[in-house]
Amino acid sequence: MTTRVERRPRSALAGLAVALVAAAGCVVGGVAEPEGQEPPPNRPGGEASPGAGQTRADGTTSVEEFQQDVADARGIAERYWAARFRASGERFRPIRRIIPYQRDGEVSCGGQALPRNNAVYCSAGDFIAYDVNWSVGAFRQVGDAFVFYLLGHEYAHGIQTRLGIRYSYTIQQELQADCMAGAYLGDSVRSGALTLDDGDLAEFREGLLAVGDDPGQPWFAEGSHGTAEQRTESFFRGYERSLDACGLG
Repeated sequence: MTTRVERRPRSALAGLAVALVAAAGCVVGGVAEPEGQEPPPNRPGGEASPGAGQTRADGTTSVEEFQQDVADARGIAERYWAARFRASGERFRPIRRIIPYQRDGEVSCGGQALPRNNAVYCSAGDFIAYDVNWSVGAFRQVGDAFVFYLLGHEYAHGIQTRLGIRYSYTIQQELQADCMAGAYLGDSVRSGALTLDDGDLAEFREGLLAVGDDPGQPWFAEGSHGTAEQRTESFFRGYERSLDACGLG
């Protein structure tokens, strides 16, 4: 995935009243494993980074490339959402910090220690935190497009907080964040801020398949994020149709 100088985006959060809220607690992003449980085999999220035999042949192997992709994804997300808030006549506040961590409990959100193999948006501190070993492992297994999805999904949780969006069930919050991540990426491709490399769409699909709930997970359970099929459908609905498809207004 290649970044470009961003042109002025075409779409906005038209007609949406933005409520800046100071929410307590954590919004756990859609790429988390339950605390104390190791990820199942063959899914991104193993404790060790993949070896050469597991690494994509697209050159996305180094930690330096991963860090650059995180920085690029953050910058594009900030410009994307700032333009949409501005078009609605509202002031935009970027997410305060993005924090990598490596150990259980190294970072806390609202008094709750964050486990490994996780990425979250913390509304209490207005930051995104991610397990760097888990994330680099997923980057190497799936590809660089996964990093842009990961940041896009967690950034969407920050936007939900800024818009005062609260749902009764976590699955509603998570599928909307997937749609918003898709819109940010699709609109950025259409505006020229991002250029897709060969295989990037397949990487999005593979990453979404990897982070779906287990088949036996009840949709109404706390922490449910949606099946692989639901998450893929939500993401590509936003990717193809922009924010109008995400139920923001």
